[in-house]
Amino acid sequence: MSQLPALPVTFRPGRTRAVLLTAGIAIFVVITTVAMLLEQLTPGEKLSFVFTGAILFAVLALLARVKVVADESGVTVVNIVSRRRLAWAEILQVNLRPGDPWVFLNLSDGTSLPVLGIQPGIAKARAIADARTLRALAEDRSLRDLP
Repeated sequence: MSQLPALPVTFRPGRTRAVLLTAGIAIFVVITTVAMLLEQLTPGEKLSFVFTGAILFAVLALLARVKVVADESGVTVVNIVSRRRLAWAEILQVNLRPGDPWVFLNLSDGTSLPVLGIQPGIAKARAIADARTLRALAEDRSLRDLP
């Protein structure tokens, strides 16, 4: 097995994040520009256009915030609107099966947690490598926690 990365390490879908943020900025700029160029609109209507552009940007920014941060004591999973802190001992298995939209963590409480910070959408090879690294880290840390 290859050398484990130094902790802390952050996993995030870089290309997907870049696409989402670029699209969000472009949408906001286009909608705002159209609002300002339409002379027949009242100031309130122009403001509603700008507000709509800002809402669309905010939604795309929420989608782009996903990440996984692994450190010495555990993992922090940041999904679209949630954040969950897990100790290494809570992670039983790291899964990324063919066709999965993102990694899933099987947890000691019997649940499964989606990890949107590692997703094979645009960068499949990177997601597979990140999933393997997170799996290796979880296995390494679990072995350290055994009596």
